[in-house]
Amino acid sequence: MSAGRDRGALAIVLHTHMPYVEGFGTWPSGEEWLWEAIASCYVPLLELLDAGAPLTLSLTPVLCDQLEAPGVHERFAAFVHDVRGTTHAQDAAGLRAGGHHELANEIERSWGDYVGALERLDERGGNLLESLAPYAQWASAATHAVLPLLATEAGVRLQLRSGIAAHRRRFGAGTPKGTRWRGGLWLPECGYAPWLERALEDAGVSAVCVELTGHFGLGAAEHLRPIATDAGVLLVPVDRATMSLMWSDDGYPADGAYRDYHHHTVHHHNPWSNDGGLYDHERALALAREHAADFVARTIARLRQADVAPGTGGGLVVCALDTELLGHWWYEGLEWLVAVVQECARQGLELVRLDDALERIEPVSAGEARLPQTVSSWGASGDLSTWSGPAVADMAFAARAGELQVVAAGERASVAAVRELLALQASDWPFMVTRELAGPYPRERFDAHRRALGRALDAALANGSTNGAGEGDLARLRNLAVDADPRWLLVP
Repeated sequence: MSAGRDRGALAIVLHTHMPYVEGFGTWPSGEEWLWEAIASCYVPLLELLDAGAPLTLSLTPVLCDQLEAPGVHERFAAFVHDVRGTTHAQDAAGLRAGGHHELANEIERSWGDYVGALERLDERGGNLLESLAPYAQWASAATHAVLPLLATEAGVRLQLRSGIAAHRRRFGAGTPKGTRWRGGLWLPECGYAPWLERALEDAGVSAVCVELTGHFGLGAAEHLRPIATDAGVLLVPVDRATMSLMWSDDGYPADGAYRDYHHHTVHHHNPWSNDGGLYDHERALALAREHAADFVARTIARLRQADVAPGTGGGLVVCALDTELLGHWWYEGLEWLVAVVQECARQGLELVRLDDALERIEPVSAGEARLPQTVSSWGASGDLSTWSGPAVADMAFAARAGELQVVAAGERASVAAVRELLALQASDWPFMVTRELAGPYPRERFDAHRRALGRALDAALANGSTNGAGEGDLARLRNLAVDADPRWLLVP
């Protein structure tokens, strides 16, 4: 073990996720979210990954379901040309008519982002999922369910095995551009409970990220070492003190020079900066480079707090971010990330993939870490209230009731019922309701999947078998959770 490695390292984990919106609505809520993420986040990120940046990429199965859907590239291209091309032109013309020529110029400049993303994707044959495959290291649960909120071990098993089977089919060794899955699994919303450990181990999971700020405290050194559980699964604390530099009300993205996400034109284009003036792209990129240098310097200082013995691999800062923050919510975020990779080399901070770090860093035991026997998440207050609090308690109970019905049906549960259950369990619907996002869309989606689950169960039980039961609803589900197998409800 080198002395440099004992000084510690940084692992940037990009959690890449989108609720299943492909084919379920357009503007203002629906599949437009997917096209925006492709153009502003996923395609630009590929250039950095192709350049060899040692980042850890988690791709959720439900996002991959959509990227794998028939015709997805053609519909993305139509969105770029027919929707974004038209709306950029209309907003630019309207601004010019009002005498705002500089704002119109910025709208026209930003249109190039979409054209450029489509051109780069066309050069790759239009297959985004295949392009991402070499970098997809971490798996996740099938439809981003908050696992501690599920009602049964069978339900947890279904989410885990469906998600891992999908990951192995798409990205495993033996597939084009595939690699060996090393057991890393992103717990949706970092939702962790001690009773999940055995199910995780049984599913082949070796490591998960957890949010333990509520237990150890913000900035505690305990966040800088993985924790070994009795079940053999490593718990890897994410470092909220580091993540808050980006993901907080006063983080880097709030600086006045960056593009204002919230202040927009008629068609939701953004020619203003956070300070209210005309957005200046070059000014913002220069600031992103400054913030990257600051981030790396702060991370080096953070690692000095890790009190670890020589030869144990040093401390580990895990900075976990939603990929969609970079490029979509924070327009300059990917430029910041490019600069972070460069600054790590310049300032002597080791940037490492999380799987590689976990192979060399000696964990502490759960007893030594004084690990609490409680539930945690990276949601508000570090608990599960975002997905089960008063505003969405009815959704939490309805999802659990549906799960119990499917589990009770046992071998009579149809594929349609299982897939509708997985759709119902997605964390996205209660999250959007709690945060008052997307208007009625999340409740409409939740209620539609709940009704469809009831129809699929009625059909399966009436037929006495799964043959042919719920075929109409299977078509309505499009490409969602196609790897789900009802037998996983039965087999421990």
